Amino acid sequence: MSLEKLREWVGRTRAVEDLVTPFPVRALSATLDEPDPDPVAGDALPPLWHWLFFLEAARLSKVGSDGHAERGDFLPPVPLPRRMWAGSRFAFTGEPLRVGDTVHRTSRIKSVEPKIGSTGAMVFVTVEHTVAGPRGGAFIEDHDIVYREAPKPGERQRDPRPAPADATWSRKIVADPVLLFRFSALTFNGHRIHYDQPYVTSVEGYPGLIVHGPLMGLLQMELARRSNPGKIPRGFEFRALAPVYAGPSFSVQARHESDGSVTTWIADNNGGLAQQGKATFQ
Repeated sequence: MSLEKLREWVGRTRAVEDLVTPFPVRALSATLDEPDPDPVAGDALPPLWHWLFFLEAARLSKVGSDGHAERGDFLPPVPLPRRMWAGSRFAFTGEPLRVGDTVHRTSRIKSVEPKIGSTGAMVFVTVEHTVAGPRGGAFIEDHDIVYREAPKPGERQRDPRPAPADATWSRKIVADPVLLFRFSALTFNGHRIHYDQPYVTSVEGYPGLIVHGPLMGLLQMELARRSNPGKIPRGFEFRALAPVYAGPSFSVQARHESDGSVTTWIADNNGGLAQQGKATFQ
């Protein structure tokens, strides 16, 4: 299938329902090493923690060689082997989801854009998720996925540019395989780049296990909101700039801006800029 023909998937929709149960919330708090009290019915679900729910459970026979569900159903059958979470944009438009809620998500393929980058052909797919609970619409998320060609012989990852050095708040995270395993399990993410060392190095050509893009996005939102207690999140966005690999620690950093917003970023163990984002509050 030609890359241009993939645009026929634009407009496809899928709707799912789930129940916000306490255990995944408690388990993510533990995974992030936070001393949060055990969640009870009625507690607000923090921004981005909906990634613990609406999980896709493809039958094992329908899983591709990379550990993801086979393409061509809801997501287009992009004929490029490497897939990454490129970023997300959130607009928090209503009341937060709460523990005990029955929640609904409608997903729509918003765009499919073939491009040529420095490493070859790429396809960017944007999926719009509209999420609602018993009190109405809660937020809208635009999720960007990028598909890339297989690595070329001798291909080397470019060094990222330096991260900012003027953070207001920061936190060190040890990027060990246990953290990656726990987050993969909590989000039912079978992508082998996060736990299968032989696969990620020999098939996808990366030097080691890759820290999840959404995990780093969530950590940025967490640092911003926990550093601004009492404020109501209204928007958040982040985009990936370079991979972060398991082993060394990385740094989650944020800077308070004069307009009340918070600029966030991820610095790898060498001080390189791996992700950047922005949170806004009311």
